[in-house]
Amino acid sequence: MAHAAADVTSHQSGRPRFLISDLCVALESYLNAEQIREVYRAYVFSAEAHEGQQRMTGEPYIYHPLAVARILANIQMDHKCLMAAILHDVIEDTAVGKAQIAEAFDDEIAELVDGVSKLTQIDFRSRAEAQAANFRKMLLAMTRDIRVILIKLADRLHNMRTLGVMRPPKRRRIARETLEIYVPIANRLGINSVRIELEELGFAAYWPMRHRVIKSAVKEARGNRKEVLGGIESAIRARLSEEGFSAEVKGREKHSYSIYKKMKTKKLSFSEVADVYAFRIIVDQLDTCYRVLGAVHNLYKPVPGRFKDYIAIPKANGYQSLHTVLFGPHGIPIEIQIRTEEMHRLAESGIAAHWLYKAGSGDDNLSSAAVSDWLKHLLELQKGTGDSVEFLDHVKVDLFPDEVYVFTPRGKILVLAKGATVIDFAYAVHTDVGNRCVAARIDRRLVPLRTRLYSGQTVEIICSETATPNPAWLNFVATGKARVNIRHYLKNLRRQEAIALGSRLLEKELAALGGSLQSFSSETLSQLLNDFGLADETALYREVGLGNRLPVLVARRLLGDTGKAKAAVPSDKRGAERSATAEGKAQEGGESGPLIITGTEGMVVKFAKCCRPIPGDRAIASFSPGKGIVVHRQECRNIGEFRKLDSHWLYVQWEAQQSSNFQTEIRVETDNKPGVLATVAAAISALGSNIEKVNTDEQDGLTSTLRFVMSVKDRSHLAAIIRQVRSLPAVLRIGRMMS
Repeated sequence: MAHAAADVTSHQSGRPRFLISDLCVALESYLNAEQIREVYRAYVFSAEAHEGQQRMTGEPYIYHPLAVARILANIQMDHKCLMAAILHDVIEDTAVGKAQIAEAFDDEIAELVDGVSKLTQIDFRSRAEAQAANFRKMLLAMTRDIRVILIKLADRLHNMRTLGVMRPPKRRRIARETLEIYVPIANRLGINSVRIELEELGFAAYWPMRHRVIKSAVKEARGNRKEVLGGIESAIRARLSEEGFSAEVKGREKHSYSIYKKMKTKKLSFSEVADVYAFRIIVDQLDTCYRVLGAVHNLYKPVPGRFKDYIAIPKANGYQSLHTVLFGPHGIPIEIQIRTEEMHRLAESGIAAHWLYKAGSGDDNLSSAAVSDWLKHLLELQKGTGDSVEFLDHVKVDLFPDEVYVFTPRGKILVLAKGATVIDFAYAVHTDVGNRCVAARIDRRLVPLRTRLYSGQTVEIICSETATPNPAWLNFVATGKARVNIRHYLKNLRRQEAIALGSRLLEKELAALGGSLQSFSSETLSQLLNDFGLADETALYREVGLGNRLPVLVARRLLGDTGKAKAAVPSDKRGAERSATAEGKAQEGGESGPLIITGTEGMVVKFAKCCRPIPGDRAIASFSPGKGIVVHRQECRNIGEFRKLDSHWLYVQWEAQQSSNFQTEIRVETDNKPGVLATVAAAISALGSNIEKVNTDEQDGLTSTLRFVMSVKDRSHLAAIIRQVRSLPAVLRIGRMMS
């Protein structure tokens, strides 16, 4: 029997092994006999399923799920969570399926095991895509039952403990994934004990040399500071005793990874970090925390600006404590944390400390509420995200531990990621507020929307019913919620614009070939949609508008199916007619004329940066798959290849009345004199053009070349600007740019 192999207390590697009997004895402290029997039954089932399998360490595979269950037993998880932990690799690594687990145990345990299992039946294009898809599956399962991620964290912790048998490249890859994903998740859930061990193991595996150097330095420093540490601890105890406080005082040693991060982010030497002495004071009740704070501030002077009250304003994961830094003996910095026993328990075990599934717990603690809010947030991210890789990127952003605390005008506190902007705040209030925001006030002063926020500020958002998200916001927002909602809005907007453009393009081509969108039977259209694998007519328009389907080919396919292909004009004649159209001549042979460009088509009509067409230019457009159409000037050198393919381009004309501005670029050669740039820029601005970019090149010491990217209404507007700039005394030449 496989489970017999597990009743070995040690392995040839020398590492201790936990028996199922040891686990059952440990469970007697908080589970009843029936629940322990169920855990043992899960063990027997798992041992038989994994029989004959070994880990890379050479030990029987059942050792791993037993160790995972032991980790969860240490934080007193319920018996079903322990059963799922023992069974967690059965679906993934054996022939047993989810249905069999449900039949042998129940649906709840089967769902937990399935939530932790990887997606092995899908072929992914890359490791990154597979990782992202499995992570997404696990997080979505977690939103239904938080125990899924607790099992996964325990699984990852034991894997990290036994990582030494892996080849170095794989060891580094797993360590990096642990530091980037699982450590922040443990932090978000408030499980400090697991987070710290994962950090230390990940640090040792990913940067082994740095870890050895810092660990050795810590060991050496420890011997030198014992006497100082003991003296400070005795002084604190004595002062608290004098004041009548009953408190536990502990010296805290900084962990290797914590030291490394502080050295790296704050650019400090090891001695500057190691010389900080840290203590934790644990008291019986909340109001005692503040009284003890007063006592230690009387003992040693506090460092200004280094006090943080996480009791009044808890961290996003529900963590509560008072933090202060003091000037100790000889100016030695002393870090002090003051908290109650309950706060300490929450700080170490987080969501597991007040387990939601314990019978009749009815807990409504801060940690549980914080996790509940985060799970809702994950569901919002999931709904607004396209693929798994994008979802993983957004979640990584939101897992950053640093936070800022800002206030709404009514005094509500919002916790945002460090680096969050006004836009992030707006979306944190409500999606509609983010979508409609146009301005903001911080502490009653108007500020730009990209302004970064800092703790303690009061932020007021000004909205407009006609406002919409700006794609440029994606360049500076810091939170996943803001990024997802902006992208979601823009995707929907782009979809609507693509449908409208696709309908126009297809109608134009059909008219040229003697048909129309209304002239086809539903059977013909259904057959075409079926051949293309599209759901409906709207999907067809969207594909055409995005440039994924060429309108002329779709039109010919429709006409061919209805027997109207004979109405099509020969390609050489169509080309001639299109040229005639571009010159504004009368149309022949049923040609429908060029596409009319209004400048308000949105993201599916782009204007090429190589030639920057503007109203009044002779224009031509090429199809760009997934993007729509790209408009060029007819004389642009980059469209030579497209001109050879009749179906890949179309002539366009500008709407007679334009309300939009268009970017163009001019090149100005000037005398190399002080103030020339300002003079030319003032002349351009005086005629109502907004300068968006300027580049300067010095030619020979006597002359300079200025390149301006600016917005104009049309060719007439541009001509007026060129005449004005040309008249300046320092200007030698001026012309429009084309790459």
